Amino acid sequence: MYQQLRKNTLILFSLLLITSFCTITNANLPAYKNGMVVTAHPEASKVGINILKQKGNAVDAAVAVQFALAVVYPNAGNIGGGGFMVYRSKTGESATLDFREKAPASASRKMYLDQAGNAITDKSLYGHLAPGVPGSVAGMLEAHQKYGKLSWKQVIQPAIDLAKKGFPLTTRQAEELNNQKQNFIKFNPEVTAFINQKTLWKQGDLLLQPELAKTLERIRDHGRAGFYEGETASLIVAEMKRGKGLITKEDLKNYHAVWRTPIIGNYKGYKIITMPPPSSGGIALLQLLEAVDPYPLKRWGQHADSTIQLIVEAERRVYADRATHLGDPDFYKVPQQQLLNPAYQLARMSSLSWNKATPSTDIKAGQFSAHESPETTHFSIADQEGNAVSITTTLNGSYGSLVVVSGAGFLLNNEMDDFSVKPGTPNMYGLVGGEANAIQPNKRMLSSMTPTILEKDGKLFMVLGTPGGSTIITSVFQTILNVIEFDQSMQEAVEAKRFHHQWLPDEVYTEDGTLSPSQINILQQKGYKISPREPIGRVDAILTTQDGYTGGADPRGDDTKSGY
Repeated sequence: MYQQLRKNTLILFSLLLITSFCTITNANLPAYKNGMVVTAHPEASKVGINILKQKGNAVDAAVAVQFALAVVYPNAGNIGGGGFMVYRSKTGESATLDFREKAPASASRKMYLDQAGNAITDKSLYGHLAPGVPGSVAGMLEAHQKYGKLSWKQVIQPAIDLAKKGFPLTTRQAEELNNQKQNFIKFNPEVTAFINQKTLWKQGDLLLQPELAKTLERIRDHGRAGFYEGETASLIVAEMKRGKGLITKEDLKNYHAVWRTPIIGNYKGYKIITMPPPSSGGIALLQLLEAVDPYPLKRWGQHADSTIQLIVEAERRVYADRATHLGDPDFYKVPQQQLLNPAYQLARMSSLSWNKATPSTDIKAGQFSAHESPETTHFSIADQEGNAVSITTTLNGSYGSLVVVSGAGFLLNNEMDDFSVKPGTPNMYGLVGGEANAIQPNKRMLSSMTPTILEKDGKLFMVLGTPGGSTIITSVFQTILNVIEFDQSMQEAVEAKRFHHQWLPDEVYTEDGTLSPSQINILQQKGYKISPREPIGRVDAILTTQDGYTGGADPRGDDTKSGY
């Protein structure tokens, strides 16, 4: 009996050792020394990691991924939209690139109002009046020219190959294209690659885009002139004329991406590098972190009642500021220094009551003397040397304006809806804007995109961002807290349930399972309106650990992480 007991004990001990070893091994498996790419689509992630394997750097991979997403993720990846890039070099140099779209020169602040002065929202959302002048191609050219190592041809060729040879649709993509079929037909009398003429799309079908391949070849061969001049520009202008749109050859020729000074902040010893206006994301993110900094979130826990209440009240106040004070800095003097003053955040949070919700009607923007559908997409890249790129890019709504440039094969954005079409009137995300974001010719519309990079002790720590319209800022904010305050891995932090408040409407949006029934009851008794909604954000992120890079690819989409 003793021998049998001893034998069983040894077996149990061996099993425990094996289990322990497997756990440790599995924990180490996702860490990669040489580089990591996390994007919204498996094909784009594959393109990015292959560029890194060819000894390209993070910027080379980012440019390749941007063009690949224009092929394989047409509802948000684009050459007909725009976005923002945050860059950090291996030596700690940082830079931000603004390739946000601009209003055409003939745009006017009343262009979407009827005779009674009421907003005609469909005009800024769908069709030929909705697009701003695209910035993505100019942005990628600027980034590559300044920081790239490989040739321009090398980084754009993978996208051309994908457009020519096709790629298999995921189940999600097939369903989305089928759901949009009638809209594509409505806004595009001529045949487009996105319409399956004979039947409906299904998983595994190849999406071939020969017109887009030719457009990409012109960009490959002629650089900037391959898009903003010549045949592609003529095709864009012809499309505008067909639908009575506003973009002209002069608008295209005059468009340029802009290098801007990064916004730098600090949260509990972590350096935050993020995007300045016309993104509202960077300022709002740092405001949120400053607002919660004095409180013991780690002790309270991730989804404790007090944690939820604190974050909601911080978000309420920050979004009120966003509505009033943020816009294109080339047209409006943003009170950035005042908004980021820690004393200002303390004063803003001083009205917080733990006993009841603060009604949004009681919260106004701070007073200073100063003169995004969820179908955006984000990708994060880090290379072997420690260079990192965080890019968020968008068409605004899913498939943008739904207008495909005939003969060129790409979708145009509907970013004009991100302006305050009429100050005080909500946009497609329910965000209310003011005069700072009113429509003006050649002005960049305000954005919530928040590409961000974190350092710790002078070394790269985290790269992250997300799509999600108005929820972008809060998704990035909560993901950072999940790692720093709640000790989650990158994948756990990305997968964690999220919630959102944006001042107006005065509701707390929650993903299914975020709050327990008892928590909902407690918050409702305090006056919070809890509103369940579809998934919030799709965060793609990278974390640096002692073993290498680990990734977080959001399971809310087809997002994929690749490393080597």
